[in-house]
Amino acid sequence: MNSAEFLLWVRGTGLNIAMIIFTVGMVIRLVEILMLGRKQNLAELRASGTSAGFRTMISRSVPPDKNSMRRSFFTIVAGYGFHIGLFVAIFLLTPHIQLFESLFGFGWPTLPTPVVDLFTVIAMASLLALLFHRITHPVVKYLSTPEDYLVWALTFLPLLTGYMSYHHLWFSYSWLLGLHILSVELMLILFPFTKLSHAFTLFISRWYTGMMAGERGVQS
Repeated sequence: MNSAEFLLWVRGTGLNIAMIIFTVGMVIRLVEILMLGRKQNLAELRASGTSAGFRTMISRSVPPDKNSMRRSFFTIVAGYGFHIGLFVAIFLLTPHIQLFESLFGFGWPTLPTPVVDLFTVIAMASLLALLFHRITHPVVKYLSTPEDYLVWALTFLPLLTGYMSYHHLWFSYSWLLGLHILSVELMLILFPFTKLSHAFTLFISRWYTGMMAGERGVQS
């Protein structure tokens, strides 16, 4: 298989396979969560659980307080660096917006390439820093599982291959673009079955935690 055939496959058959597995897997995962249910709360309701759930979703998504920053400054800064950089790389890079526009018929303004490059590098540097922390911090290393390293690789490779293909670094553009698309497809395939799925379940979990606490009159 030459580079043209490889690129054609990942853009066609490979992408279709990845999207089917991703969609079916996420539907199953979300249905499982919603069908778990919860024990009946026999205590007297002290407040609205619904509004408390939404408050928790918001409060857990804003920058942490000073005490948390002092305790976990490194991981918090690296985490924000990664997530902000990833958001910019995915949603504000011109080729990605053009792809979205071709699929859905609308787009939005882009950022200049040097700005997106900067945030992409920040995201990759943050991931490398978090990996270094994971393998050097005794407690974090002990608690880490093979899945944690797999999730790290599945997240890092699309950024790296995307940066390389966009700037035509070291290898032919066709192979690099094909590898970039393939790395995204591998992430989509494993997304529902790994900790990556927290991108969807995170807010459900936070809302549920806040709701349970709110019904008991406790601030979460």
